Amino acid sequence: SVPEHQKEFAPHMLATFHDLFRTLIAVNKPCFALVRGQCLGGGLELAMFCHWIFASEDAKFGQPEINLAVFPPVASLLLPHRIGQSAADDLALTGRSITAQEAKQLGLVHSVSSNPQAELEEFIAKHILPKSATALHFAARASRYEMHQVFLQSIAALEKMYVQELMETADANEGIKAFLEKRKPVWKNQ
Repeated sequence: SVPEHQKEFAPHMLATFHDLFRTLIAVNKPCFALVRGQCLGGGLELAMFCHWIFASEDAKFGQPEINLAVFPPVASLLLPHRIGQSAADDLALTGRSITAQEAKQLGLVHSVSSNPQAELEEFIAKHILPKSATALHFAARASRYEMHQVFLQSIAALEKMYVQELMETADANEGIKAFLEKRKPVWKNQ
């Protein structure tokens, strides 16, 4: 939530959130996300960490953090792996949202349908359950080995950049404050 991004709460929020991803890496199981409606910020970071995203036709995806004068550490590392650097830059630097169909075209979303739950259940029954759980564990670990290594090596540096550098700027604090006060931010570009 936006209030957790305030300077006094950001270190704990980021550390806790990033530990979730470290745990998912350690578990190394196939993961699925089912998305209906808006999937923004940390929600998208968590969804994109899954192997497959099944989305409803009305789903929207985005990394709007830049609108608050902050950046998404997890997405900064994962989006380039998932959709390529150019598309990752577009989402992280503009803060715009994209439709489920656009996300599918980028390769972020596996399936878009009016009943994503049924699509997901059918996919699992057909493509996952018949497989060896042991083999799936190793395949999940191997298929994302490079991405996970980059994540584990880099997330602490981005967390430090966010907490010790970004949150010391006037604009980061103004962006969050303005959002919470429901007003337009006044940027100092500092």
